[in-house]
Amino acid sequence: MESGVLIEVSGGRIASLQADSAPGDAVVLDGLVIPGLANAHSHAFHRALRGATQLGGGTFWTWRETMYRVAAALTPDEYLELARAVYAEMALAGITCVGEFHYLHHAPGGVTYDDPNAMGEALIEAAAQAGIRITLLDTCYLSSGFGAPPDETQLRFSDGSGEAWAERVSGLKERDHARVGAAVHSVRAVPADQLGVIGAWAAQRNAPIHAHVSEQPAENEGCLAAYGVTPTRLLADRGLLGPRTTAVHATHLTSEDIALLGGSATTVCMCPTTERDLADGIGPAREVQDAGSPLSLGSDSQAVIDLFEEARAMELNERLRTRRRGHWTADALLRAATVDGHASLGWPEAGTLEVGALADLVTISLDSVRTAGSLGSVRTAGSFDSGRTAGPLHGAETAVFAATSADVSDVVAGGRVIVRRGVHQLVPDVAGALRQALARVAS
Repeated sequence: MESGVLIEVSGGRIASLQADSAPGDAVVLDGLVIPGLANAHSHAFHRALRGATQLGGGTFWTWRETMYRVAAALTPDEYLELARAVYAEMALAGITCVGEFHYLHHAPGGVTYDDPNAMGEALIEAAAQAGIRITLLDTCYLSSGFGAPPDETQLRFSDGSGEAWAERVSGLKERDHARVGAAVHSVRAVPADQLGVIGAWAAQRNAPIHAHVSEQPAENEGCLAAYGVTPTRLLADRGLLGPRTTAVHATHLTSEDIALLGGSATTVCMCPTTERDLADGIGPAREVQDAGSPLSLGSDSQAVIDLFEEARAMELNERLRTRRRGHWTADALLRAATVDGHASLGWPEAGTLEVGALADLVTISLDSVRTAGSLGSVRTAGSFDSGRTAGPLHGAETAVFAATSADVSDVVAGGRVIVRRGVHQLVPDVAGALRQALARVAS
């Protein structure tokens, strides 16, 4: 770890890094500076469920019914307002890029908006207003389960066929802050004969493709009954696994599934907070990585927006499962939250602090009750400057095992300061914006 580093930025990218430099007129970032975080799996509208679904008991399936009620109520304007506030909350947590797994496409009853991509455009605009980048993972969702027609709420999600989905998604345009990828909601929601359409669309554009995979045992059982294979094997047989693909959750895998994911270098996105909140289970993250899969992390249901918590939860879950410590180094866990997360979203130029990378910088305060004494006094910066260091240099360990999102003080995304001393520069009252947006959804 270096101190007193001057980071010069040009065109939103890191132009140079100079250690032991005087700050001059640079913006000084006081604390431990790490690359911007990538939230590789998000459903923005689930933020409306925080607190409400923690009452009582139930399962993933009972939680889903509550989620559907929220999905039924949103309009494009309401979604823009809500997502802007949610993405601003992400920025406060050090997230500079989000992968939005987007399946809320149409008006109630499946009626197409005048702009067929009105809901997706609302998310892209929300990210711009919050100052972060987005990969809109436009999601194909055609069935309520292994060929059954969509129910009333799910009509909002469905384009009717893979070809109609592809035609609509082709109307989305990428921007400097926004890229477009594809997603298969699940093998429950996309019939096997439609999977190739989604894969071909993504392949033609060299775009990322994400899919929920084996989140629940019932999904595996249904897939075996319908097709005689596991969801992972079905995706492999249809040509959807590979380095551009991310399998989300991958909780209930067979040994063959693990070999298929790892052997194809398919990324696996773990969302430990959501997985434990919904009682999904603990996925075999260590095994899939050992088999060859990179790992990324996501906030998913927004029960918590804190990638430091997601990173340490992956390690701590594994400790509970195996009763052994030390399955990943802190550096490896931070890599999942940064460089590998960005790569899974189609931003390979982000997630590192090196010349040519996107200038995404996150400062972790070292004087909170959680981090005080971890590194002594550290200042890191850039055109942006960093200063003095004292004490043991355990930066990654402090970030992953001590800090929380509340310790993020400054965030720079693409060379632009979007959070300064804990205040969002574009959405100054994020809590107020969330209250207002959530009140509109609830009304």
